[in-house]
Amino acid sequence: MNQHATEILIVGGGVGGVAAALSALQQGSRVFLTEETDWLGGQLSSQMVPPDEHTWIERFGASRNYRAFRAEVREFYRRWYPLKAESSANDALNPGAGGVSALCHEPRVSALVLAGMLSPWIAAGRLVIRMEAEPVGVDLVDRDRIGAVSFRGSHGELFTVEGDIVLDATETGALLPLAGVEYVTGAESQTETGEPHAPDVADPLNMQAASVCFAVSHHEGEDHRIDRPADYDEWMAIQPDFWHGPQFGWTAPHPHTLAPRTYEFLPNPADRPWSFTADQSKDNGADELWRFRRIIARNHFLDGTFDSDITVVNWPMIDYLGGPLFDTEDAAEHATAARRQSLNFLYWLQHDAPRLDGGTGWRGLRIRPDVSGTDDGFAKRPYYRESRRIKAEYQITELDLAVDVRGEQRAVQYEDSVGVGAYRIDLHPSTGGDNYIDVPAWPFEIPLRALVPQRVRNLIAAGKNIGTTHITNGCYRLHPVEWGIGEAAGVLASYSLANRTEPQAVTSSIERIEDLQRRLTSSGVELRWPDVRYY
Repeated sequence: MNQHATEILIVGGGVGGVAAALSALQQGSRVFLTEETDWLGGQLSSQMVPPDEHTWIERFGASRNYRAFRAEVREFYRRWYPLKAESSANDALNPGAGGVSALCHEPRVSALVLAGMLSPWIAAGRLVIRMEAEPVGVDLVDRDRIGAVSFRGSHGELFTVEGDIVLDATETGALLPLAGVEYVTGAESQTETGEPHAPDVADPLNMQAASVCFAVSHHEGEDHRIDRPADYDEWMAIQPDFWHGPQFGWTAPHPHTLAPRTYEFLPNPADRPWSFTADQSKDNGADELWRFRRIIARNHFLDGTFDSDITVVNWPMIDYLGGPLFDTEDAAEHATAARRQSLNFLYWLQHDAPRLDGGTGWRGLRIRPDVSGTDDGFAKRPYYRESRRIKAEYQITELDLAVDVRGEQRAVQYEDSVGVGAYRIDLHPSTGGDNYIDVPAWPFEIPLRALVPQRVRNLIAAGKNIGTTHITNGCYRLHPVEWGIGEAAGVLASYSLANRTEPQAVTSSIERIEDLQRRLTSSGVELRWPDVRYY
């Protein structure tokens, strides 16, 4: 078995993992980064989710490194794609002109840009990246300290990496059970957290739905229909009590009101994408599914380049409600079922979906394996909206930021803030049978103590596994926030090493917290919000 040693071991090359690696390297540390797939980027790439971003992202509310990533994505399209002059000249180029974000783009481009941002550090001998490496075991120095993590490579080979400090940046908090770290899953009770939207009784298996995303284009006059799946009738019969009809249909609960909401599906609209401004505060285009997560708007490009837009299917109809995809004996069966749900929904779109012209189905709808980077066209990994969460030194609850609770007081300002984020408390329907919970939250801060476990001394959470609750995970789970969490985790790890101390010794000292915050701000991290309101 091959053995490696490093200063900082980051397990998981998603949004938080890459941000953590980049910030730790900029602080002078040596890093070993592992990733389970063959693409860096997590939500952005292997899960095929265009970035969900707040309405001020072009002006403030993100770090220098995150802004550099966004700028590099735009430059990639300007340099390599044949854009029309009006699109290329747009400083806020949105390649897909999607409504969910001002930067809807292809998952492969995210993976390439992130790899490029890390490339100089590989050449400098300060960074090692091992792709397609699954964590399978943890050796403990003692009960409170991780020694080495074991991995299985793509060909079944085993290797170990010992890190002075270990960051769990996996999509599901995969290191936590392997290392015996105390953690929470699912929904806490109202008695535990005092949250108005928490249930009366805790349910560790009640998690937000996961989704297996895929991309499609539409080619009029062509036939790209797939064969009828054997279990199609079973999926057509699924009708959650609160759904206002079958889940495979155009009507679903509105996330804000829970009233029936009827979606439209209109492939390839004749629009002017360079003139479109994405703004989630206005719910811009959310009723029209094609454009909401569109990642290529064909009219951005010179005539003849693209014969169709490309859009990502990440819609309520593929939210998998059958059960959690981890921490249960049948988790693998649920993961398979989530993929089957997306396959069957694709068949429904091609054959049976009602059209405004009175017909059914779009035979020209083509799934895009070239976009997903997989043989079958479905994302490399499910979109996990919820992870295992550490029992942290501080737990962020709904009481810290929900408008219904805080009124005009805004969100709590933490003396140990290490970043900022903004999003509604947005919980999708859950495996426990809950409908949407989608309520406004004040723009918020990321407290350092939420990244640090109560007991284990050399582990830092660097993604959706921080000390939120089931409720507040709903607004701390999006791309810019996960980047901010990872960036803070990387700086904390480097700071702890440079000062020969532990993360818990940093969080317990106001002098060290302020010193760490100075490092963060000098690196371009914003710690406070200007005077803005919620939406």
